[in-house]
Amino acid sequence: MIRRLQGAFTLIEVLVAISIFSIMATFAYATLAQTLLNSEMLSERMDRLQAVQKAIRTLTLDFEQLAPRPVRTDFGDSMSPALASDATSGNILELTHGGWSNPAQLPRSTLQRSAYRLENQELIRYYWPVLDRTMNSEVFEAKLLTDVDSIVIRYLNINGEWIDHWPPRETSPQEGLNLRPRAAEIIISLNDFGEIRRLIEIAP
Repeated sequence: MIRRLQGAFTLIEVLVAISIFSIMATFAYATLAQTLLNSEMLSERMDRLQAVQKAIRTLTLDFEQLAPRPVRTDFGDSMSPALASDATSGNILELTHGGWSNPAQLPRSTLQRSAYRLENQELIRYYWPVLDRTMNSEVFEAKLLTDVDSIVIRYLNINGEWIDHWPPRETSPQEGLNLRPRAAEIIISLNDFGEIRRLIEIAP
């Protein structure tokens, strides 16, 4: 009669142990895969949130530093208001603002002319190195935000009324050149975050 050796395992015990280990490994792999997926999704959402915050911050700073400085148009035959916002122009808005840093102390203004446009659900900011540009002036662009359904900007006039264009139509072309609103409200609709509103007070 063959006796079982002390401490040895039978084939059935080995198979059961392997089966249990395989099941535990499968669960562990699934948990790890889900953790990595969650981490990736969280990272993407954080990147998206940072992009949204950066876009709103850029708009906010441009409005807060809005300067009453009209600029010459590309053809040089007329002037464009310091703040121009009209749905028929193609741009969401175009404005002159301060805050253009000059660490190299170049012989240029610290004011900058910028424009915002929505193209193929992308919010793009254009800016020029000169204020009174010509047809040959170089223009730079920066994509601020993607997956934008719409962006609307309203302006609070001196009468306390909200309007969706600037300058107010009741003002003369000359009066509107330097005119600034009391406040601006930005309304951005995003595919993932829904509607975001930002109210900005503008210095008189």
